[in-house]
Amino acid sequence: MAAIPSIKLNTGAEIPAIGLGGGPDGFAPEDMAASEKWFLTAFEAGYRHFDTAWAYGTEPGLGAALRASKVPREEVFITTKLPWHHPKYVERSFNDSLSRLGVDYVDLYLMHWPQALTYPTGYDFPTTVPEIFGGWTLDEGHTFNQTWAEMERLHSSGKARAIGVSNFSIKTLEELFKTAKIVPAVNQVEMHPYHADTELLEYCRKKGIVVTAYSPTGYQKLRSDPVLVALGEKYKVSPTQVILAWHVARGVVAVPKSSNAGRQKQNLILPTLSAEDVASVTALDRKQRCEQWGAFGPDGKLLGWTAEQYGW
Repeated sequence: MAAIPSIKLNTGAEIPAIGLGGGPDGFAPEDMAASEKWFLTAFEAGYRHFDTAWAYGTEPGLGAALRASKVPREEVFITTKLPWHHPKYVERSFNDSLSRLGVDYVDLYLMHWPQALTYPTGYDFPTTVPEIFGGWTLDEGHTFNQTWAEMERLHSSGKARAIGVSNFSIKTLEELFKTAKIVPAVNQVEMHPYHADTELLEYCRKKGIVVTAYSPTGYQKLRSDPVLVALGEKYKVSPTQVILAWHVARGVVAVPKSSNAGRQKQNLILPTLSAEDVASVTALDRKQRCEQWGAFGPDGKLLGWTAEQYGW
C-alpha cells in the first residue's frame, strides 16, 4: 500500500490527495454538532486535509476537533466554501467562516456554486430542508465573475491562501477567464467512475487547476460494480479503496465523507493500481451523476439553472 501523496497547487502549496468530506449526516442542529466527534476520529486516523463549507454547518465542529486534536494548525489543510446565497456578502461570509472555524486563515476557499441564490432570510440560512432547497429565488443580476473578483481580494489579504471554484464546467470556466486575474487553484466537482469527466479533468490540468472530487465513491450501485468488486479482490481491498486509488492515480484529490472511524482509517490505506486497472475503471464511465445532484426537476432545472447553463 502506498502513502497518500500530496498534489501541488498553482500557488505552490500542497494539498493531500485524500481529505475528509465535512458534509453533515443531516441538517438538524444535533447532526451538525455531532461532526466534532467524527472530525476528531479522522485527526486520530491521520487525516490532515478537511473539506467543509459554510452551508454544511460543520465549521464549528471542525474547529473544535482541531483544537482538541492538538495537531498544529500549519500541519492541516482546511477548505471551506462560500454558499450559494452569499455572493453579495463575500467578505462577511468569509470572516464568519474563519470565526466558526476558530482559525486565522484557510488554505483554500471555494465558490460553492456558480449561480447566485437569495432567500427571504437574506444572509441567514433557512432552518428546514424544504426551505433550503425550495425557498430561494435565482439572482440573475449577479454573476460569478463579480463574485470571483471579491474572492480575489480575499486572496490578496493572505487569509484565503488559495481560492477556487466548485461545480464549474469547461463552459463556466471559460466565462470566468474573461475577467479573472487569478486562475482558480481548484475546481471541486462530482467525479467517480460512473462520471469520470475526463475532458474536464484534462482541461483543468492544462490550465493548472487541480480537480477535487466530491461524492468520489459514487453510490452503492457503483461500489457493487463487478469490475470494482473484482479489482478489490485482486488487491485485497474494498471497492471503495479501489475507487479512491483510481482518483489518486489520475491526479485527482478526493474528499470522501465518513463518520465511521473504521472506514475513515480504511480510506487512507490505498493500493497502487496498475495502468491497465486504472484504464478499466475509467472505462466504467456512463456520464451518470449521483442521484442527489444529477436529477433536474420537472422544470429542467437544478438550483435554478439548466444543464446547458451549467455546461453539463
